[in-house]
Amino acid sequence: MKKLKTLKKAIFGILGTFAVLFIVLVAHIAMAKPVDNATMQVSRIDFNHPLSAAEVKEIHNNLKSIPGVKTDHFEAEKGVLVYFHDNRIADSETIYRQLMQKGNYDAKRFTLPPGMASKQVCPVMDHNGISYKFSRFIQKIFH
Repeated sequence: MKKLKTLKKAIFGILGTFAVLFIVLVAHIAMAKPVDNATMQVSRIDFNHPLSAAEVKEIHNNLKSIPGVKTDHFEAEKGVLVYFHDNRIADSETIYRQLMQKGNYDAKRFTLPPGMASKQVCPVMDHNGISYKFSRFIQKIFH
């Protein structure tokens, strides 16, 4: 009898936790507002050798002085610079040329392979996946 009560409590606890987490997930999806960032673009520049902290700071300052650049992230060990920019002000080619003019860097602009360039969404997003379909279903209900 005591084991049955303990088992019922455990089952109700697990189901209750699942229900609360499910409600939080649905509320999060329903309350998420679309972000108007259609003009924001992410671009990348690959440096051919690891850079020192001083070089990274110089590149950061030079990049921030270019109109249209919003934020940047540098992985010095890999030599990869990722930055966000407003494509109404400048495209990635323009920013790359201006950065190369400001400093003599051994770098190249990253360009997408032709197969990925035609994709409309993040390549990680699977439109046939259950998480995408569930999110779209919840958004249709609440919007």
